[in-house]
Amino acid sequence: MNSKKIALVTGATRGIGLAIAKELAKSDFLIIGTGTNEKSVGILKKEMESSRIEGSAYVLNIKDKDSIEKLYSDINSDYSETPDVLVNNAGITNDNLLIRMSDEQWFETINTNLNSLYLISKVFVKPMIKKKKGRIICISSVVASTGNAGQTNYVSSKSGMIGFCKSLSKEVATRGITVNCVSPGFIETDMTDRLNETQKEQISNGIPMAKMGKAEDIAYMVAFLASDKASYITGETIHVNGGLYM
Repeated sequence: MNSKKIALVTGATRGIGLAIAKELAKSDFLIIGTGTNEKSVGILKKEMESSRIEGSAYVLNIKDKDSIEKLYSDINSDYSETPDVLVNNAGITNDNLLIRMSDEQWFETINTNLNSLYLISKVFVKPMIKKKKGRIICISSVVASTGNAGQTNYVSSKSGMIGFCKSLSKEVATRGITVNCVSPGFIETDMTDRLNETQKEQISNGIPMAKMGKAEDIAYMVAFLASDKASYITGETIHVNGGLYM
């Protein structure tokens, strides 16, 4: 039987998700990371091995109930335990102006970012309720609070995430479970690496700290919310954005 607390991080193969997995490992969590396919999971496994992160990586279709239930069964079978911390990080963007947005762009984004939150949280919160302890941490976005042209689908999903967390936090508060959101601003990832220097400068000029954040900045906040030090914080949305939104 595993003696460490277990943290499940969805979308852990790169960027913010990978940074979260690494930081939680430093806090002595056993890490369960997920990716969308065997190739990405294979890369994650190698990364975990090289970083000496204890745990496993699994393929997960975050939109599929059966895939989520299989993940739950696999974790329970492999570790005789269920996660103490659930980090809902997996998500997509599929940008377009509303008048040009296809039904597929809308529903794919909502299903991946929001409906999946319902599916996975419902499965993994049940054992937390039985144990009377747990942490659910969701990665939202600054645009959930500010709005953003060309992202009605993405903003709707991330705003819905905040409402979901506030409501669920009230349902499980007496069970020793906290539910919080972390909302990143502009963070340096492989996505922003595709921007040219002029675009990066324009973004930085709109941030009071005059720079984009790092994936580790989000990971530090997640690790804090996952710790015992954050046991009296629930239903909150904590912004990590260099002053972009206050």
